[in-house]
Amino acid sequence: MNLLMVIFGLIAVLAAIGSVQTIKNKQILGFLFNFGTFVIFGAFTAATIIFQGYPPSLH
Repeated sequence: MNLLMVIFGLIAVLAAIGSVQTIKNKQILGFLFNFGTFVIFGAFTAATIIFQGYPPSLH
């Protein structure tokens, strides 16, 4: 789960960067997909860190 959490965190960061770029270019559909990806992957990463800790405990 460690590596998966890191990968999902990187996806969330890249989606946040993409959201800012699409707002600058005034692309609404791209913003919606980027922001949705940021919210979903960011929430999963945050919830995993909050409830399991980092690094996650095995028991």
